[in-house]
Amino acid sequence: MIYKIYYQEHPERNPKRETTISMYIEAESLPQAREIIEENTEYNLEFIEELSDKAVTYEKANPNFEVTTF
Repeated sequence: MIYKIYYQEHPERNPKRETTISMYIEAESLPQAREIIEENTEYNLEFIEELSDKAVTYEKANPNFEVTTF
């Protein structure tokens, strides 16, 4: 599954829409996706969204689409 992760780069700052960043990762489950992010980054997680096949197809149309690997 592909998950879209919404996060803040600086964990000490309060989340704001203007500073929210997203990335895509591949994981077998939502708990595994959360674990991967927490083990490999110090980001302030806001939301993790499981993408359907249709959503992945839509996201891939964006030239900046890239699945992050750790």
